[in-house]
Amino acid sequence: MNSQKAVQQSLRRFAVQQPYAMRWSLMNSASPAAVALGRNVQKRHTSTSRPSDPTKILAQQRLNRPVSPHLSIYRPQITWIGSASNRIAGIILSGGLYLFSTAYLASPLLGWHLESASVAAAFGALPLLAKVALKGTVAFPFAYHSLNGLRHLMWDAGRGFTNQQVIKTGWTVVGLSAVSALLLAFL
Repeated sequence: MNSQKAVQQSLRRFAVQQPYAMRWSLMNSASPAAVALGRNVQKRHTSTSRPSDPTKILAQQRLNRPVSPHLSIYRPQITWIGSASNRIAGIILSGGLYLFSTAYLASPLLGWHLESASVAAAFGALPLLAKVALKGTVAFPFAYHSLNGLRHLMWDAGRGFTNQQVIKTGWTVVGLSAVSALLLAFL
């Protein structure tokens, strides 16, 4: 009995404070009898045209979707630049190795002379600037990938995970890679 009075009082307060909201909720609510008889079933209207190819509908929906801004909205950070650079350096090094080893294995069949003496003689005949440029081109990805690998081993040991340490070690790897590449290029 007390609970019924509490509900009635709260409904009266609600009706006095928001009379239109009360009428709207009562008008749009279905009675239990309407629900039981199935008179309050929600319906979706179908289109009058015949359904077309689902792949065309999907293609049209994709054209209407917004395009993600992807990298254009992000400020470049050493973390993702370093990650991408490490992968690119690894691809350059492994791609060069696979290319040379395939050429070395195929050289007897093709008549090429890629043995050590021929390669050393060809490299020795290059001008000094070409030698430095060629060695620097190979040395920088090697130095960067190696030093960044040490950085990842340090992370695997559970050290250097704060933002300041990650930024500091990222720039340290870039600097040491440049210095190492120059030293290796001029040797």
